[in-house]
Amino acid sequence: MVDAEGHPSRDEMELPVILNALSDPLRYKVIQDFAALPDGTERTCLSFGFGVSKSTLSHHFRVLRESGLVQQINRGNSRKAHLRREDLEARFPGLLDLISQNPSATPETAQADADAEAP
Repeated sequence: MVDAEGHPSRDEMELPVILNALSDPLRYKVIQDFAALPDGTERTCLSFGFGVSKSTLSHHFRVLRESGLVQQINRGNSRKAHLRREDLEARFPGLLDLISQNPSATPETAQADADAEAP
């Protein structure tokens, strides 16, 4: 069952939804960066340095959260995210390895794509 913050349970995570979330270069880069970090590492949306508006970042992290790729946690006056590595490995074995081994678009390409999608 989806929790109050919009995180699906492990059993509710669906591959088409995950793949749709990963289809955006900026979101793919976020997950690739998280996959390279130690398990449990938390980061803010702004820490990725994409140079897009806060509303655009919020949109992208909402998609990542609702797909089940990340979990967002309120930390006082900020919100941090971490990769749901254990859930992803249990539900879709090898997916994170594939992401780690396949380079993402350059940050400039990801930013240009994000700007094009912005409302």
